[in-house]
Order: sequence, then structure tokens, then C-alpha cells
Amino acid sequence: MIRRLLLSWLCLCLAAMTPGPVSAHAAPQDPVRPPAPAPGVRVAIETSAGTILAETDPRAPVTSANFLRYVDEGRFDGTAFYRGMVLSPAAGLIQGGTSGAADKVLPPIAHEPTSETGLTHTDGALSMARFDPGTATGDFFIIVGDVSSLDAGQSAPGDPGFAVFGRVVEGMEVVRRILAAPKSPTEGEGFMRGQMLDPRIHIVSARRVPNQ
Repeated sequence: MIRRLLLSWLCLCLAAMTPGPVSAHAAPQDPVRPPAPAPGVRVAIETSAGTILAETDPRAPVTSANFLRYVDEGRFDGTAFYRGMVLSPAAGLIQGGTSGAADKVLPPIAHEPTSETGLTHTDGALSMARFDPGTATGDFFIIVGDVSSLDAGQSAPGDPGFAVFGRVVEGMEVVRRILAAPKSPTEGEGFMRGQMLDPRIHIVSARRVPNQ
């Protein structure tokens, strides 16, 4: 009798462990996936040397929003690329924007260092020109080659570097053409002497365009 009771108990345990029927309507559970990163915003910068297609980076939201405000309000229209700094045969930068024009400049923005955004000053990077951190307004520059020395902490411990906020996705040949354009041998103060483009490369317009 004890044997029969043990067999009955074993059968009950096995029945409890057996999975029940699966509903024909039950769908398999998808694995939890992290949300896709927000896309950047593309901007076509039409210049007298050709068109540069840039894209902002959501990892630098303050700086990107500032750049897009200048775009949306037409503040870059009629400005220029005015500087081309050649660091080596393979590296340099071009700088342009409002150049302090009182009717175009907006209030300065907070500094977003590359140590926080994870961005870097490599080929095609867009970054903000400034004096002290927190003084950037409507002037920006585009990197040619590797100039990661402008990243936070690269030139000295605690150095805030400059704020990268996007990248050129098409038109680097135009950027290189501007960098190689003629420069005045006398214009410019201090280390900028000899870096000022002569003539300037005009920014005809800067407009948002659909992402491809």
C-alpha cells in the first residue's frame, strides 16, 4: 500500500511539472531592446565654393540647438567662412559664421566639453569657436584630418577644449577647397595672422534638409 501511495504521489508531482497547452494566439516575447538614438538634424550649408551637408549630433544637445536656431532664423545667411588654419599637409580647420555681427549674434551658450559628449575633433567634425568656455555664439569651425588636440584635457589637465556638435556627411571636398583658398599675409591678429581668407568664402544660406 505504501508503494501505491508513493507511485500516486510521484504521478501528481510529474503532472504538476508538465507545462500546460500553449494557446494558439500566444505570441513569443521579443527581447527588450534599448531605444534607438535620436537622429541628428541635417543642414545644407551653401557657399560660394560649393555645398557642405552637415548633421548635428544629439549627444551635444545644447550646442546643436544653438546651431539650429541660427539656421532656422537665417542668421548664417550672408555670412562667410573667413579663416583657414593649416596645421599640416593633412590637417587643419576652416572657421565661419556671424563673426560678432551685432544684428546676427544670439546670447552665448553653456560649454559642452568632449569629455561629456564623447565626441572628438576628427575629420569632418563641427565645433564651436569661442574665447572662454561659455562664450560661444554664432561662429563654428570644421575639422580637416585629426585635430583631437582640441578635445577636452588634451592640451593640459583640466583644459575644457572645444565643443564638437556634429559632422560633415557630404562635401568634405568643399571644406578642403576652402582650407586651401588664398589667405592674406597680413590680416589677422597674433597667431591668426596669415590665416584669414582673402577673399572670403560666402555662406549664401544654411537650411535644414530631410535625412536620407
